[in-house]
Amino acid sequence: MERVPLTIHSTNGTHKFDVAIAATPEQQETGLMFRKALQPNEGMIFPYDPPATVSFWMKNTLIPLDIIYIRANGSIARITKAKELDLTPLPSGEPIGAVLEIRGGRSAELGIREGDKVDWRH
Repeated sequence: MERVPLTIHSTNGTHKFDVAIAATPEQQETGLMFRKALQPNEGMIFPYDPPATVSFWMKNTLIPLDIIYIRANGSIARITKAKELDLTPLPSGEPIGAVLEIRGGRSAELGIREGDKVDWRH
């Protein structure tokens, strides 16, 4: 799976991540399932072209995640805290261009908020 650098520009600074791209339907379906750990600045991005209203859940996902819904213009629309193995759908609430999954609680640790800008090669 291809990996790319991703940067989130917040009011308190720039936060850099190394993310895997879930580009195929199979990669998107599997996501971070069965992973037992995620490094602090590691994640996975799920691109949507055209933008779509989507829902994520945590089937077979063994670690808590922050799910960050990103609009097509790169701004963060919503950040959701997802509990491991929770099957409750977590909707984007609007059409989005990508979804970023990072380690649970990392958004709060770094001060990442809705409206922050996300840059990544796609």
